[in-house]
This record gives sequence, structure tokens and C-alpha cells, in this order.
Amino acid sequence: MTAPFAADARTPVELLHAYLRGGTPSVDPAAPLVTFYDDASGERVELSARTFDNWVAKTANLLQDELNAGPGDRAALLLPAHWQSAVWLLACWSVGVAAVPAGDPADADLVVSGPDGLEAAQACEGERVALALRPLGGRFPQRPDGFLDYAAEVPGQGDRFAPYSPVTPDAPALETSVDGLPLKLTGEQTVQLAREGAARLGVGPGDRVLSTLSYDNWAGLEAGLLAPLAAGASVVLCRNSDGLDADQWEKRVESERVTLRLG
Repeated sequence: MTAPFAADARTPVELLHAYLRGGTPSVDPAAPLVTFYDDASGERVELSARTFDNWVAKTANLLQDELNAGPGDRAALLLPAHWQSAVWLLACWSVGVAAVPAGDPADADLVVSGPDGLEAAQACEGERVALALRPLGGRFPQRPDGFLDYAAEVPGQGDRFAPYSPVTPDAPALETSVDGLPLKLTGEQTVQLAREGAARLGVGPGDRVLSTLSYDNWAGLEAGLLAPLAAGASVVLCRNSDGLDADQWEKRVESERVTLRLG
């Protein structure tokens, strides 16, 4: 039996590191890892594993050095399925912060919000970061009061990241839900469930998985990030795509070489 991709990985970040090592034709760190479409704005962004990792490193440095976040902290992520959301998830796991997609800002140590969640995010008494989610990673025209503008803060951060405190596989990593029921996972449990999801969905090295699912629950996180990452596959995230007709979907699937469509 062939060993699974990154069989020795015990945290989500170690899955990304395995992807960066490459070493096989189907797992190439220079090939697209995350491709993102916003069909409301016409935006398309493509990030190789190396470019994605650079964004993760910069964001992790922002978390650790500017926001003073570390192991034991919880970050409410009020974000859609977006390439920057994927970056923030891996950045949290790099630092040892538990990611809580769609979490209650009032119960979190810090909050990261897109434009639609800014009002709710004000309930957080800790640090607040706002993402404009504009094409090309653009800034807000005017920074929201009480928030850091991610696009203004992240470019100056370092391109390499080293945590001040070791991130252990048994530390809390993710709080989400399955079928409406709460699910709390350590890093190791997150990796294990991601591997099981990849096997169940039939995702393997080199596959291209297209997802239209939200990141607000496990199903969307599994399809749109974790199962592909655990399998050595890549993901195509599509937002605001309800208006696409069958011909448009067919062209996208063909142009992106999609092997599995979810949602």
C-alpha cells in the first residue's frame, strides 16, 4: 500500500511544509496550490505553494509580533471562503492560535473580519483586523475605526516565520461545526480528519478540487482547503458564483483542469 502524502505530518502547517518540499511530479511547490475566483468582481488569483507560504509567513509574523498572539489564544475568523482566509487559517496554526471560523468575537482573543462582519467584530475586546477582500489584496479606501487594515500592515512583515513557542500537535487548533454540532480539534486531529476526508472524497496527489462551499463549517474547510492539502492536491475556490450557467462552469472546470467539484 502506498503511504499517504506527508504521512509524518501532525499539524496543518506540516502539511504545507511537505507540499513545499515537493519531490514528485504531482506535488510541485511552484504549481498552483490555491486558485480563487470572485464572480461578482471578476477577480482571479492564483498562488503557488511558495507564494501562499510567503503570505502565511508574513501573516504569522503580524499575528505574533504586532498582535501579540500565541498558543492558547483564539481567533474568530469572520471571513468567506477566500484565498486570504486560507492564509489566515495557516497563519493561526503557524503561531499556535486556535482558529474559530464564524466564531463569536465576544468570546475571542482577537477577531479577523471581512467587510460584512465588521459590525459584529466590534464585540471583540482584543485586537481587531479588517480585510477589505478587494482585488489584488487592496486596502480599504478608509480604514475602519478600531481595526488594523490587513492589506496595509502585512507587506512590511518578514518573509520567514519562526514561532516563539513550539506548536505542539495536541494543542487546540480549530473550532468549527459538523451538521450544526460543535467540533473542537487539536492540530493532530485536524490533520487526521483531513486525511480521512481526502480518502472519502477520493482526493489524491495532483488533483484539482473546485469548491463553492463556505468556510463556516467543517464541510467547507475540508473541501476548500484541508482535504486537498492533506492529499497533496490543490484547490479552486469560487465565490459569488451562483449566477454562472452550465457552459460557464464547464469552461472553468476545463480551464482549471478540475478533477473533483464540491458544492
